[in-house]
Amino acid sequence: MTTAKSWKIGREIGEAVVKASSNPNRRWYGPHMAASVRAISERIPLVDFVLEIRDARTPLSSEYELLRKFSPFSSKRIVVLNKMELADPLELKKWMAYFQGRNFLSYAVNSHNKECVKNFLNFLQSQVRELHKSGHSGHTTTMMLLGVPNVGKSALANSLHQIGRISAAEKGKLKHTTVSSQPGDTKDIMSLKIGSHPNVYVLDTPGVFPPKLLDAEICSKLALTGAIPDDIIGETELARFCLTLLNSSHEYKKWAKLCKSQDVTGSLSNESSTSSAQRKRQYPTDHTQDFIVYDVRRVLYETISVFNGNLDDISMGELVETQFAALRTVLRVTEEASEFADLRVASKILNLYRTGRLGHYTLEHASC
Repeated sequence: MTTAKSWKIGREIGEAVVKASSNPNRRWYGPHMAASVRAISERIPLVDFVLEIRDARTPLSSEYELLRKFSPFSSKRIVVLNKMELADPLELKKWMAYFQGRNFLSYAVNSHNKECVKNFLNFLQSQVRELHKSGHSGHTTTMMLLGVPNVGKSALANSLHQIGRISAAEKGKLKHTTVSSQPGDTKDIMSLKIGSHPNVYVLDTPGVFPPKLLDAEICSKLALTGAIPDDIIGETELARFCLTLLNSSHEYKKWAKLCKSQDVTGSLSNESSTSSAQRKRQYPTDHTQDFIVYDVRRVLYETISVFNGNLDDISMGELVETQFAALRTVLRVTEEASEFADLRVASKILNLYRTGRLGHYTLEHASC
């Protein structure tokens, strides 16, 4: 979650996003996004279910604001917390209880886990059966996936399509929608079949934001999770925000066993338990390999543990700069001009954070 210690840099990032969304020269809300909103708005009243995909790390900030304009009875709405594997499990349970307490039908899913998607598909099929029991006479049920950019709509649509197609033993070329880590890459609405007898289709839609974003705190969270393009803020600043959050949390304490001795002061140069022979057979430029992630966690634990400051704004900044310098070595960033070295470190750290390799973080507390 965003703590008081980390909020200063978070507020600066959020304010920069708010400013960018108000800048007509940045084409924040270009003609393609306006066209997408019109197309989505026209179809919402026609579908049977709206699956509002949110990021499980930001269950409120990733709300799809466009839905507020529609009657809750125009189609059945299900809040889907995607990327559950990246969120704090205890916080996720609280959020599920939060939505249940407000009579929202909700479901948490990992779109990359086959068994999890299969269970989600069974849940959706049970909702379709209930719809038919209530008098729905059509032979086809349609579900529209909606969400802000980069919450995993296309990945989830593809997984549902693949598993639904296999379950129905359907043959033919597998149609799929484009999946990208870059927000805003889905341009058109695509229909994918996920069930037969009765036929069930999902409509994958482009991720859209409102014409302007006004809440700096929400913007900072969306930027950190990758919903907003990194070039609006810059990867280096986002990585500093990421490290500030990590330093303010207790997640790093889980990595204490990575240190070889109790005296961590001089251990930054220690190697991990992986032997030199094993390392030579691996790829030191690939920061996602286990032995490099191991070293990154160890260095982060050590730098936080030996830090003597009170982690106020000034001390936190000093700690983050110390971490950047130490991470250059373990991430195999060669000696370059400082700003380029920091950019390479930042890119790798953001990737590890966003893929859950540096722990599981939920940036918002549920107020049940």
